[in-house]
Amino acid sequence: MTDSKLPPPPVMWAQRSAMVFLTINLEDVKNPDIKFTKDSVYFRGIGGVDQKEYEVTIPLYKEIDPDTSKSFNRGRCIEIILAKKTPDEPYWPSLTSDKKKHHWLKCDFNKWHDEDDSGDEGLGGMGGGDFEEMMRQMGGLGGGGGGKPVFDDLDAEEGDDSDDEPIPDLE
Repeated sequence: MTDSKLPPPPVMWAQRSAMVFLTINLEDVKNPDIKFTKDSVYFRGIGGVDQKEYEVTIPLYKEIDPDTSKSFNRGRCIEIILAKKTPDEPYWPSLTSDKKKHHWLKCDFNKWHDEDDSGDEGLGGMGGGDFEEMMRQMGGLGGGGGGKPVFDDLDAEEGDDSDDEPIPDLE
């Protein structure tokens, strides 16, 4: 990882056939230092509620294309899309090449798709195909709260809710 004494930020990851998604869960990071190499991602920045400094170098399981990989500072977090160098290879079994379990690294199950899922419907139906279109779609994602679930199709009859029954007295 990093020889620095700075703590690593909380990071979540997920992947598709052609890309890897990283989310650095730090709020209000001003001017983060993010660098991509073919086999690593570097982050350093000040953020979070306590405005502490964080730093991490993530050694990647396989090579990426640093020129087409991008980062987006969303205010509440930093989203990173890493373009896999070989998009048609099997899914990576882990994010890092060092095979360690890192306390700051977790799977992002909201973005995760298994390798055998039929298609990559997760972001507008884009699979390993058009990376530029994926980037345009990601650029349009904001923190506007538009992704909340809608339950309009639940046609429960009034009184069908088991939570409406009276609570029995405690003895």
